[in-house]
Amino acid sequence: MTDHAVAHDPAAEAAAAVGDGYDVRVLEPSPPAVGEGPFWADDPAHPSGRGSGPVVAPHSGADLTWDDLISARPALADFAADRWLGARRRLPVLPPNYPSALLDFHRLAYSVVAEARYLCNGKFGLRYVRDGFGTPFFGNDVQVKVAGDRLVVQEAGRARTAAITTLREAGEFVGVDPGTTAAEHDSPELGDIDRPLDIRADVGEFLGAWFGLATAALEELRFTPEVIDPERVQLWPGHFDPAIAAGDAESGHRATYGFSPGDHAHDEPYIYVAAWGDVDRSDPFWNEEDFNGASLSYSTLRAVEDHYRAAVDFLRDGYARISR
Repeated sequence: MTDHAVAHDPAAEAAAAVGDGYDVRVLEPSPPAVGEGPFWADDPAHPSGRGSGPVVAPHSGADLTWDDLISARPALADFAADRWLGARRRLPVLPPNYPSALLDFHRLAYSVVAEARYLCNGKFGLRYVRDGFGTPFFGNDVQVKVAGDRLVVQEAGRARTAAITTLREAGEFVGVDPGTTAAEHDSPELGDIDRPLDIRADVGEFLGAWFGLATAALEELRFTPEVIDPERVQLWPGHFDPAIAAGDAESGHRATYGFSPGDHAHDEPYIYVAAWGDVDRSDPFWNEEDFNGASLSYSTLRAVEDHYRAAVDFLRDGYARISR
């Protein structure tokens, strides 16, 4: 696991690992903070050139993928796999008593982590970070994140961490009052902010893996040439899922594509395609009863060998069906 008591700059660390001659892209936010709209955040996987040399990205929309580079330089495989950039591993089994712990991670995400960003710039979207989830950098190069079972605040190149006990104490560590600005209709209630939280390292690390896979697969969909008008990948704290919308809305061919860690209707994580328009329910692909769309369950995903490829294939299959 990463030493989160040390300040991190994922883009700089990736550039150092690869060395001169390449322009690298990653999946996690990096400093410095972006001080202008509309996103007030960096776009770490975007392939537009910023430096010299071929662009190496965690998707096929650049000059090279990380897997291309790894094929020539196998020593990079562990670095890339740890960050879901390439050489991607299989997801682990679900931790014991996962649903109950998930609720408390969800409460922490919207009431403390997202709240900190919102109070600075009016934005509450989160991102995948190694071992968990967190904000893009904001303000004085501040990032608030959850990594495993630790709460981390990085500011101006220095990091401090704390055990996660209650929402009140988490808020005090970050410097916010736990709030509901980022809550959605399907968010768990804020509840008693002094109740001890069920925050466990195995669940936090599992969420980091799930959100890492999600971000990698969604960026691949986003930078697929035929995909129309894709949004940036964001982890929405109210729903607690990384997602994008893509497709032509005017013709009824737009949908939301995302990775839920589980919710009131699903005890395990699932990948989904939520159509904005009508779908052909005679097509067995559209199998969801809880919303207008399709889902791929975690159990089904676990049964295949290559989780990343299966996730990308499901997203692309959904996009193709929506676009007909």
